[in-house]
Amino acid sequence: MPACTLQTKSQRFTSLSARLTGFDGADLEATGMTEAYRAVASEQLGAQRYARLLRELPGEPDDAGDRELRKAAEAVAYLWYTGSWPGPPPFLVSPRAYAEGLVWKAAGLKPPATGPGGYGSWAAAPDRPQSRGRDEAAEGSGP
Repeated sequence: MPACTLQTKSQRFTSLSARLTGFDGADLEATGMTEAYRAVASEQLGAQRYARLLRELPGEPDDAGDRELRKAAEAVAYLWYTGSWPGPPPFLVSPRAYAEGLVWKAAGLKPPATGPGGYGSWAAAPDRPQSRGRDEAAEGSGP
């Protein structure tokens, strides 16, 4: 397959995904999962439904009168947010897909069990912020 065709398919999928997730194309590309997710969506949806989704995605959820198309769009958004295909049967694309799930970015969190802490790192007490909280402030302002 010529590189320009693959690039065009990838760009179309990224554009579709940006509309579905609310993240811009650069954020999606930065995950490194675009091509893997494109391949999963294409395979799981089938060539015809996948092509329809790229071509006919409605502008707003209320406009999505076609249930099949709406379910396909939901599955792609789910894939980006969780790193999993909703099924049936549901499956995790890869450990990296879990770590790159948009759910973590949207929540401002690091994905559990993926950081550099390593095995057993949860046994140590977390670092406490150095700022004074309301309880400390109240203790210091007493009579």
